[in-house]
Amino acid sequence: MSKAAALRQALADWIAPKASGSTQTVDSSQIRRGAESYSWFTEFSGGQLPVPTEVSALACSACYSSINLIAGAMASIPKVIFNRARDGELSDRPDESLYWVLNEQMTPRWSAANGWEFLFQSLLLHGNGYAIIRRDRLGNVLGIEPVHPERVDIVTTPDGLRLIYSISPDPNVYPQQSARTVYDQDDVLHIAGFGFDGVKGISVLRHALRMTGGAAIAMQDYAANFFANNARPDFALETDQNLGPEAVGDLYASLDERHRGPAKAHRPIILSGGLKVRTITMPLTDVQLLEQRKFAVEEVARIYGVPPFMIGHTEKTSSWGTGVESMGTGFVRYALRQHIHKAETELNRKLFRTSARVVKFDTADLERADTKSLMESLRIGIGRAGERSIISVNEARAVLRRNRIEGGDNLSINVGAQPQDTPERLPE
Repeated sequence: MSKAAALRQALADWIAPKASGSTQTVDSSQIRRGAESYSWFTEFSGGQLPVPTEVSALACSACYSSINLIAGAMASIPKVIFNRARDGELSDRPDESLYWVLNEQMTPRWSAANGWEFLFQSLLLHGNGYAIIRRDRLGNVLGIEPVHPERVDIVTTPDGLRLIYSISPDPNVYPQQSARTVYDQDDVLHIAGFGFDGVKGISVLRHALRMTGGAAIAMQDYAANFFANNARPDFALETDQNLGPEAVGDLYASLDERHRGPAKAHRPIILSGGLKVRTITMPLTDVQLLEQRKFAVEEVARIYGVPPFMIGHTEKTSSWGTGVESMGTGFVRYALRQHIHKAETELNRKLFRTSARVVKFDTADLERADTKSLMESLRIGIGRAGERSIISVNEARAVLRRNRIEGGDNLSINVGAQPQDTPERLPE
């Protein structure tokens, strides 16, 4: 048995009692400040507000839009592999086989786009995104398999220096299996969110969305029930007599029979037995529900760091500028940069273990200007008449996704447009 296999077996033997799927009695001495079980008894739940879950949070339009915006953007960004020289200069590595895993297909079951989207959806909801790194016997990466955070338990090695991941099988794929698999930290991508304590990031559902998300969900549920009841009853029937349950039921049945449905909506009501009609008006304060829901959108957008106008809240202008380039640059800088940096760091240290190769998320498309501004900037880069070139013609053509041309790699002073040869006169 190799040294790595022996280490893995030792870790598996050590972690088995901690990560078994069996139900165990909780020792009350372990319920101490900082432990997850401590929060079950001490955290403020916000009264009667619903505690957000993954399903209920995604049912909230503001949460769904924010998560979809960030996760979708992270999935669409090309992941480019570079060689890095000792002087820090980067050069493309287009023949890297890992490019296929990062940009096209993580595993036969996971396309790269869906895999990255799932990873960042998990990060934005649970505070952690996990994926198993599948390798061959030589250690080469064969694929990356995303894992739902609720299937993952993490402990440290006895010396506290490394993390060990115990992952249960996916019940949708392996419904008959229950045995957990143990992985060393080098075989698991772990993109942790804010609040990482050396083991995992804090859950957005249980912290940032605990109150704001719960309020947004409660208001959304209230609005659904409010309008399902036609917003309010239009009138009330009152009488001085005491009507029993049977009489009230007969009255409701009579009203439904004679007036339910569009064809009967405007038929006059015939009252008897001393019944009187009293019209009900809705107080103006009840109309503030819509304003409260608008504020909830801003609160959720603030949690995820996205400008409200990017998730459909267009009442207020953006402070990120008015041009497409300004808004795209602001989105990358303030909403995506922290996620990009964490993902690049985790990929580089788990896949390469060397500074000679790196993965970079190419955000050029998200920050690209409108066509006119883009062409002007490229013209300046190439160098106008009498100016030195900053970029070559072929580099400019690459930005525009055009093929290279012969002689287009030179960097020199642009002497201006050369006169074209006069074409030979065609025979008459």
